[in-house]
Amino acid sequence: MVEAFLADRRLLQAVGSDELRRRIDERSVVVIDVRPAVEYQAGHIHGARSVPLAELQMRLKELRKKSEIVAYCRGPYCVFADEAVALLRAEGYKAFRLEGGFPEWKVLGFPVAADPSFGPPEEVV
Repeated sequence: MVEAFLADRRLLQAVGSDELRRRIDERSVVVIDVRPAVEYQAGHIHGARSVPLAELQMRLKELRKKSEIVAYCRGPYCVFADEAVALLRAEGYKAFRLEGGFPEWKVLGFPVAADPSFGPPEEVV
């Protein structure tokens, strides 16, 4: 059932964590966290912008069509990023999804941040 549900995901061209980190370092990509805002506040990829999937359509004008956009969500079985990429591409954006999601990024030890108002301050790792 999961395989059937996620079969179309191959068409969305995933970007791996190492590649995304390289693109972030080069400043050649816009990273959007499409999880609900409370999850973004609890922790997110350092430099990512919070654009919850439920708000994406209304906030498209905040994103430049010339930029490459990588969307991420909760992990391999979360489809928020898939839906975001499909919507962005339908609107003419160059969009990709992160292979995996925030939990995998964090486990790899890549830079993360949290909203200081959410809880105890967390340093950028």
